Amino acid sequence: MTHVMVTIDTELSAGLHQRGASAEDNFKSSILGKTPHGDFGIAFQMGIYDKFGVKAVFFVDPMPALIYGEERIRDITDLILRRGHSVQLHCHTEWLTWATKSPVQGRTGRNIGDFDYDDQLSILSTGADILKRACGYAPIAFRAGNFGANDDTIRALDTLGFLWDSSVNADDLGRNCRITCDVNQTMPYRAGRVTELPVSGLFDRPGHFRPAQVCAISAWEMRSALRHAGMNQHPVFTTVTHSFEMLSRDRQRPNRTVIARLEALARMTSQTPHLRSAVFADLTPAAVVVQDRPRLPPNIARTLARVAGQAWSTLCYDRKLPSR
Repeated sequence: MTHVMVTIDTELSAGLHQRGASAEDNFKSSILGKTPHGDFGIAFQMGIYDKFGVKAVFFVDPMPALIYGEERIRDITDLILRRGHSVQLHCHTEWLTWATKSPVQGRTGRNIGDFDYDDQLSILSTGADILKRACGYAPIAFRAGNFGANDDTIRALDTLGFLWDSSVNADDLGRNCRITCDVNQTMPYRAGRVTELPVSGLFDRPGHFRPAQVCAISAWEMRSALRHAGMNQHPVFTTVTHSFEMLSRDRQRPNRTVIARLEALARMTSQTPHLRSAVFADLTPAAVVVQDRPRLPPNIARTLARVAGQAWSTLCYDRKLPSR
């Protein structure tokens, strides 16, 4: 049985805040996905998950509470918990730029891996405490914003008692992600007392990894990778999306291509016998830490179909519309 982890990085936009958006407008855009055509944020996504009986993990970023207040984080977690899904810790340290009461005495950095070990302890502890007050339970899993973690992040998570990390993305290793990890590592592995759950994916051309992110691979690629994971007894297949990912880049209308991909992911997870939807509470390190297994190899027809589909999607949803 392959456990399918549907994970959603759920975050207010530091960019919108920098451009002067209010907390309310940021929440409407980044979390609710509000557009003139309807809402396509986390509630919309949960409608798809609920339709197919899929459990989802929302990695929620509490750092905006340092500017907006903790009630804004509770607004997010309440939406998720009322629908029966899981909340875990996410962290975008860009928000420290504007924090009046910083846990690291005014030091700033784009990624958590830009800070030393002691500062990372303070940042993670602060974020976990905010999330615990919002949810009523302590998070046990973490994903770094921008996948921007390093080895000190894992050490800090271990010190704080976290059981899981999911900050390794092979497509980002050596750039934002500076965790020591073989680029070909596909299965969960132990790092001290923390179990690392890398983002899954496939090879879209020889030697080139493509992560299982809803906006990055086609429905055909996602179905093929899931089928491959099940047939090759991968213990876990970890997918990624974002709270705002169902929208066009300007966030003014839904991206129907990406929505169709999310529906295909949920449908296959629900309807394939050897796949099972899971959250962290369903996993144990002893069951998921296994000998490495291969990713799906490239298929030129599948890759070209995605490239063509991406071009069509960009033309339909991301070109600038003429002003009226």
